[in-house]
Amino acid sequence: MRKNLILTLFFLISFLAGKTQNRVTILVKDSVTQDGLPGVSIRIAESKIGGSTDANGKIALQNIPNGKQEIKFSYIGYKSKNIFIRLPNDSSHTVFLAPDQNTIEEVTVTATRTNARMDDAPMKVEVLGTEDMNEENTIKPGNISSLLGDISGIQIQQSSAVSANSNIRIQGLGGKYTQTLRDGLPLFEGFSGSFGIMQIPPLDLRQIEIIKGSASTLYGGGAIGGIINLVSKQPGEKPEGIVTLNQSTLTESNINGFYSARKNKTGMTLFAGGTRQNAVDVNKDGFSDVPEIRNIVFHPKFFYYIDPKTSLMLGASSTFENRKGGDMKVLKKETDTAHTFFEENTSKRNTGDFVFTHVASNKNSLIAKGCANFYDHTLQTNQYRFAGTQINSYGEISYLIPRSKNDLVFGVNYKSDVFTKSKKDSALLNDYNYYTLGVFVQNTFKWKEKLFAEAGLRTDYHSRYGIFILPGIAALYKLSEHWYSRAGIGFGYITPSPLAEQNTEHDLRKVAPIADSVKPEKSIGSNLEINYKTRIGENASLSINHAFFYTQINRPVLSSMDMIGTTSFHNENKPVTSMGWDTYVRMKIEDLEIYFGYTYTMARQEYNLTQKYITLTPRNRAATVITYEIEGKWRFGLEGSYTGFQYREDATRTPDYFFIAAMIEKKFKHASIVLNCENLLDARQTRSESIVFPPIRNPTFKPLWGPIDGRAINLSLVLRL
Repeated sequence: MRKNLILTLFFLISFLAGKTQNRVTILVKDSVTQDGLPGVSIRIAESKIGGSTDANGKIALQNIPNGKQEIKFSYIGYKSKNIFIRLPNDSSHTVFLAPDQNTIEEVTVTATRTNARMDDAPMKVEVLGTEDMNEENTIKPGNISSLLGDISGIQIQQSSAVSANSNIRIQGLGGKYTQTLRDGLPLFEGFSGSFGIMQIPPLDLRQIEIIKGSASTLYGGGAIGGIINLVSKQPGEKPEGIVTLNQSTLTESNINGFYSARKNKTGMTLFAGGTRQNAVDVNKDGFSDVPEIRNIVFHPKFFYYIDPKTSLMLGASSTFENRKGGDMKVLKKETDTAHTFFEENTSKRNTGDFVFTHVASNKNSLIAKGCANFYDHTLQTNQYRFAGTQINSYGEISYLIPRSKNDLVFGVNYKSDVFTKSKKDSALLNDYNYYTLGVFVQNTFKWKEKLFAEAGLRTDYHSRYGIFILPGIAALYKLSEHWYSRAGIGFGYITPSPLAEQNTEHDLRKVAPIADSVKPEKSIGSNLEINYKTRIGENASLSINHAFFYTQINRPVLSSMDMIGTTSFHNENKPVTSMGWDTYVRMKIEDLEIYFGYTYTMARQEYNLTQKYITLTPRNRAATVITYEIEGKWRFGLEGSYTGFQYREDATRTPDYFFIAAMIEKKFKHASIVLNCENLLDARQTRSESIVFPPIRNPTFKPLWGPIDGRAINLSLVLRL
């Protein structure tokens, strides 16, 4: 009897012990920023126990049985994660979630100066991440122009049929209103902006940050339309080596290599690459549609980690390029009296830069950075020669004070611009030497992880044009876990330049200096956007963005040509305006990704009574990208875009056109092979009209509203060390 009672009590105690309820506390953090993540969905597998983390990323789960338990974590913009615990021993945990750049870009951006997460930045910043750079490296390894053209609201406008030079137009505004930065440094301005984006390979970049609309409060003059910030790679804990070989049916050959490594207190990155492109006459009219290009890029960077909170980066970059286009007989060295036309651009770009960073124990950070850029460019045609050098320098010191309720950053910067023309040339342009001194302050207020409001003020002093005061405000409000909205307004300016990108397409011998009567352009821009994001089940996510924009540029500077061909500049009394909306949808369903973007742009030149619309700006533009990946084995991609009609100078409309591309990638352990076809439909402006006007010894060319290089297939091999 006693024995049976003891056995009964033993089994009862064992049963009750198995049913013992436990309390588990969990802290969820961002694996990159180490910040707590609010609103993370957490549940115990095969049970109804779960909840969401609080504002600090914490949660306490109650009534969990003993034994091995699986806990599932999901959060929009982050990779889902499962962990196993064994109770009653494991009662407290810290879990790190990694940002999922393939679904919704949850990355740290540098263009805002506060290094905020993109989802917490009051000013909208779009990011093309490392995966985008790696993909573009296999498709268009020579430059980033095609990659930027895939973004809604951005148009890559080819400005020359001979040299294939292109510029970046944001929200319908001309290329001169877009400021291009490299690691926050202005290396592509004025004369040195020529061929800028055509000489930057994607393999050398970690990410591209895009701000659409006025950003002059952050970076001063020139950022009226927006900013493109090219962020270089940095060495990681593990060495990285990549070599890319590419060949296209348009006779373009590329070889690019990148290597990075870090050991103890030192690190380095090195990019080296070259492009060889032969001239191609696609439409057989006797003139090149693709120029002859010889290009070499060399970019080493050295890092010294003085201590865990202090680092120094020293970099250098050299680009040497020769591009030649024109009459195919001349390019084939078959010149005769009837065939003499050519245009040859020879450029050398040498840059040195540094960044010093120190983070104090209270997380305050001091950043000092600067660069010097030497650019030498010679333009030679059968009619004339123009040569000049530009030396740009830039220095900046900023101090960031991040706190739980606000982030304050302030600083000072100095910029110089020195242009010297060749003494051998008879060009009308004068040498010039300008400098700009700027001070800025920006404060970002944070309220309960819901409202982020930002106010900034910049004051610039330009040595020729005086003082500019540029206020700006922006706000982000998170209505719920799924809905949030942004709004902002900012002022900007840009000083007149005879060597702005659109002016370099004139006969540079006959471009006159800027007269004293010509004043800087000033602008005001605003934006409003609404966002929705959600996770559908555990393997799908959806993000929708709808944004409205408006920009007005007062006293726009225009060029005009007199009877003898001299180009001069003047201000118009009425403004340029650009307004519209920009919508994109991103969806990921397991290994399938879908992107769709649409932009409506109404860009007007109010001063022109006969043609009120800015030329060569599509009213409607849509693009879609679909990719499917079998992890570690295959990747497939299909891309399509629609470009609506554009107005010419005579107020007539261009035809609309479609563009389709497709690719397939086979992946191996340390290599991949990519077959890509651009412009499957062979959409070309030259299929609708001739773009060359006689005489053939000195022809003129129609403005370009569509591609002229036609269909192209390329095969690339990527080796990873």
